[in-house]
Amino acid sequence: MTPLASYRRLLHLAGPAYVAVAFLGRLPLAMSQLGTLLLVATTTGSYGLGGLAAGALAVANAVGAPVAGSLSDRVGQRPVVLVQSLAGATGLSLLVACAHAGLADVTLVVAAAVTGLVLPQVGPLARVRWRPITSGQGPHQRRLVDAAFSYEGAADEASFAVGPALVGLVAVAVSPGGALVVAAVLLAVFGTAFALDPSARLVSGAPTAASGGRLVTVAFGVLALAQLSIGTLFGATQTGATVLATESGTPGLAGLVHATLGVGSAVAGIATAYVPERVGHERRSLVAACALLVLSLPLLVVDSLLGATLCVLVLGCAVAPFMIGVFSLGERVVPPGRVGTAMTLLASATGVGYALGAGLAGRLADAHGSTAAFGVTVGATVLAVVVMASQQRRLRRAVAVARAEEPAVPALV
Repeated sequence: MTPLASYRRLLHLAGPAYVAVAFLGRLPLAMSQLGTLLLVATTTGSYGLGGLAAGALAVANAVGAPVAGSLSDRVGQRPVVLVQSLAGATGLSLLVACAHAGLADVTLVVAAAVTGLVLPQVGPLARVRWRPITSGQGPHQRRLVDAAFSYEGAADEASFAVGPALVGLVAVAVSPGGALVVAAVLLAVFGTAFALDPSARLVSGAPTAASGGRLVTVAFGVLALAQLSIGTLFGATQTGATVLATESGTPGLAGLVHATLGVGSAVAGIATAYVPERVGHERRSLVAACALLVLSLPLLVVDSLLGATLCVLVLGCAVAPFMIGVFSLGERVVPPGRVGTAMTLLASATGVGYALGAGLAGRLADAHGSTAAFGVTVGATVLAVVVMASQQRRLRRAVAVARAEEPAVPALV
């Protein structure tokens, strides 16, 4: 089955409505981090505090998401995502109210953390649905799941292009607070729609399966560390772009600059379905990590929004291939009944990395400007290369063991 045929088959199996809802439902999370950074930085005048609040939201989400993922493995996604969507929309609205009320710094950070705790991770949960959606496809299922993960990686990156761009546009036209209000509305509408979509019945919960099998292994820890590195890249790059945009007198353009990271990444993500199956995901991730390092270096010499935009656009071409490889490996090396927990844990590692990147880059930017912030970006890519280069054998072995334990797939008739 060709990659194009795989994408067509996935669209037929899931339905256009599901694909649209699952994409729009992940936009609020993509908007919340930059929206919080801009909101707090502009109302308090401190990049450091803005980065701290955005980081608190990301860390809290990293804590809450695996709990929600584990719960969805047990009772199903529908009730979990429904509650999260409504609670998250309320939290985003309250965060805006707190910022404009001029409350104490600690209150803003706590409000951001509480909001992050309940925001749903739609992207990872959408990945969980593809295996049951493609069940019954016989020997084609593995290829279809790989294509689905390529699409999901591209969708995630597209959301992190559209989300920050939307934040930037609303921040320029209205205010940073208005951007978070838009995110709240999107979450209430499309998060709820994702929860209620018929595909949620396919992952309605399996208590016995969810509790069986070992989730936390050394191989899975390697993947979590890899995602932490890419999250650090996100946080530092977003902070560096915010500093450059603010220095130019247009802080709202930070979202548009960071959005270009997702544009290049989304295109590259779709293209990964064309990589031959014989090239393992661990090898793909290593190549992408090396590309991240090389492509991040120009950020150390940019001094304008245009230069940063071009550099970030090119850098994005290596982001989705890296993440697709990591998430695909994660789906393969954990027990089937623990995939929801695994996907949200990997997303949480990304959130922790974002918090580290945004917090560290924010403090360095306060003292030394955007170049110091982008230095954190480069450091994150170095970590990615070291992790993936040193763990190739371990990851190949983990995939081989998991594949040997899979039940035979019947042929299509």
